[in-house]
Amino acid sequence: MFIQTEATPNPDTLKFLPGQEISPDAPRDFATPEDAEGSLLARELFRVDGVVRVFAGADFVSVTKAETVEWMHLKPAVLGAIMDAIQSGRPLFASGEADGHAAYEGEAAAIVKEIKEVIDTRVRPAVAQDGGDIVFSSYDEASGVVSLHMRGACAGCPSSTMTLKAGIENLLKHYVPEVTAVEAVL
Repeated sequence: MFIQTEATPNPDTLKFLPGQEISPDAPRDFATPEDAEGSLLARELFRVDGVVRVFAGADFVSVTKAETVEWMHLKPAVLGAIMDAIQSGRPLFASGEADGHAAYEGEAAAIVKEIKEVIDTRVRPAVAQDGGDIVFSSYDEASGVVSLHMRGACAGCPSSTMTLKAGIENLLKHYVPEVTAVEAVL
């Protein structure tokens, strides 16, 4: 099995492309080893000393390392963990993630639908190329503020604030005039 690697804008995150589907139904983010309980892939990666976050996209895995560890020491073990998990023949993940978002009604529901559509069609494909993901968290109808959750290579990336403010905020304001600002959820 050959797994390609790509750098991301976040120097502590590498994108691993095994050439097959990883999480086709929904992206999955594992910020801690405890989050990885239901995932063979994430559990194997967190067993590698120095791995601090795992993100699984449709056909890639982004792995974030501790700042004190060098990729040249960590990369072979990460490649091995990914290969072992995939070649085991067992499911990489338990059932899909539930959508824990609040329910919106009336005009707010229509606005949230537009926001999610812009994020899904214009934002997520672009950030996935860099090994990350951005998902809707909430919308405050009174203030017009949209909260987004940055995952994968986007979480902790030095350029994520600029991407959020200069790119995504302007895009959402253009397509959804009710949006006044965008904030990242930690």
